[in-house]
Amino acid sequence: MKSIKNFIPRQTYIAKIEPFIDKQIIKVLVGHRRVGKSYLLYQLIAIIEKMNRNNNIIYINKEDIAFDEIKNYKQLYDYVSSKLKQNVKNYIFIDEIQLINDFHIAVKSLLLDENNDIYITGSNAQMLSADLANELGGRYIEFPIYSLSYLEFLDFHKLEDNDISLEKYIHYGGLPYLIHLPMENDVVLEYLRSIYSTIILKDVVMRKNIRNTYFLEQLTKFLANNIGHLFSAKSISDFLKSNNDKSSSNQVSEYVNALTDSFLIHSVGRYDIVGKRLFERGEKYYFENMGICNIIAGYKPQDRANRLENVVFNHLLFCGYDVKVGTAAGKEIDFVCEKGGEKLYVQVTLELSRENTIEREFGNLLQIKDNYPKIVVSGEQSFENSYEGIKHIYIRDFLSKDVIK
Repeated sequence: MKSIKNFIPRQTYIAKIEPFIDKQIIKVLVGHRRVGKSYLLYQLIAIIEKMNRNNNIIYINKEDIAFDEIKNYKQLYDYVSSKLKQNVKNYIFIDEIQLINDFHIAVKSLLLDENNDIYITGSNAQMLSADLANELGGRYIEFPIYSLSYLEFLDFHKLEDNDISLEKYIHYGGLPYLIHLPMENDVVLEYLRSIYSTIILKDVVMRKNIRNTYFLEQLTKFLANNIGHLFSAKSISDFLKSNNDKSSSNQVSEYVNALTDSFLIHSVGRYDIVGKRLFERGEKYYFENMGICNIIAGYKPQDRANRLENVVFNHLLFCGYDVKVGTAAGKEIDFVCEKGGEKLYVQVTLELSRENTIEREFGNLLQIKDNYPKIVVSGEQSFENSYEGIKHIYIRDFLSKDVIK
């Protein structure tokens, strides 16, 4: 593989993956295109080479034409087998493995040799989870990789933590390659459009054999314009029909699933806090990358509250939470977050300058009678630190925490 010397470490992910080095379990890095999965592989390779220069590194990047002839599991197995060495540890890295037909057959066989340590990346959730779960259940661990967090964004771009930097982060999103571009609106947005087009074409349209690309485009635009709104497939279909766009709820479900499988959007279900169950219908949708969302919907001032909610959701994922939308006593709780058996409840609001907003955001959390932490995140820096025992956190302070308490 070509030598990659200049990269910025993403220590949060390395810290999670490093304990599994040399363990006979497949390490799977998943996420949408250009979030930095390849560079995390490079960082892991650098760590392994530092451990022992005699380790045998085998690297395949399916986006590199040099590996174009590896199209199926047999060709993958034959190629890797030809590179294996005896009596040393073989570290096998396969980037964008979903582009290899029936890859799991080769991976399953390679895993039988305890001298093989395997790392793979992919940009299609359904293909990876179906193949790996069916064929390699219990023998792989998945690491979701996201766009840069706010702190990573500051580190990558050498920016101070201030409101101007926050605005850049919310506007342009956290794709790592932006550090190589001038932070000029036209340049950044053109790059983001190219990434969005690639995801839609290669990871959605071609992968799912979608024919009605116009409807897909309208659906994606609808979701980008309605971040954080509660919908079902039927309600989305009804809305689009009211705008002379004929579509069935089944088609909506199929296309939404394709968008989530590509990691472009996240679908978040509703959770009954009292009954401790998920509702069968009704989800909210958030975009993995705010920059891409903004080039679809436009960067409109009236959407700032929705963008704030999306940024908070993304940070909760980055911090390792499983996130759902909550309901309690008929009140909506923006996010019910779980990690390690512990819960966290989060409300998000743009401002806290009006009494009815304060009563709604804090009041909804007061309906929850357990003792888990409850916080309100807002764009209001001057508001007091707490209200009736519930903590308030300014958005920039919230995004500056790797661990939320």
